[in-house]
Amino acid sequence: MRPSSPAHTHALSALAARLRALPPSCGPVRLVAIDGHAGSGKTTFAAALAGELDGAPVVHLDDLATHEQFFDWTQRLEAEVLVPLSRGATARHRVYDWTARRFDATREVPPAPVVLVEGVGSGRRALRPHLAHLVWMDLPAAVARARAEAAHFAADPSRPSADVLIHGASWEINTFADHPLDHAR
Repeated sequence: MRPSSPAHTHALSALAARLRALPPSCGPVRLVAIDGHAGSGKTTFAAALAGELDGAPVVHLDDLATHEQFFDWTQRLEAEVLVPLSRGATARHRVYDWTARRFDATREVPPAPVVLVEGVGSGRRALRPHLAHLVWMDLPAAVARARAEAAHFAADPSRPSADVLIHGASWEINTFADHPLDHAR
């Protein structure tokens, strides 16, 4: 969730102004990476920052990763996004469908003054020469994971449907005598 205090709004506006003032780093584009642990808020922050940047395009690395190449998307990003942007051309990258397990759409990324790339590893060594700025979402990995899991289980709780509860530390097993969903199965 985006912080909305006046101080946060001012800080976001100041960051946007600072990014606009940087020299281009990838052709005419100021490429800005937003990196951090999964669940640290990268996507939400990128959306807020893009709004401050008058709708700056955002490249989501989850669109470029695959089941087989979870973190091995660097060449795809380079060929489909960085090379066209470096020439001042509109980039067109394939979008991976995580359910169908294939690339099934294309997204266009215009060579805007600022383009954001968000995702785990967006600040990796191979990309840094193309970056004008690198943002790190500083949230401990355990807290980020807990945040992601909390959101998942709030939206789709499976514990109430469990038939057996096993305590992770002790492996104590508790069987639900009268399961609340026995009639709904």
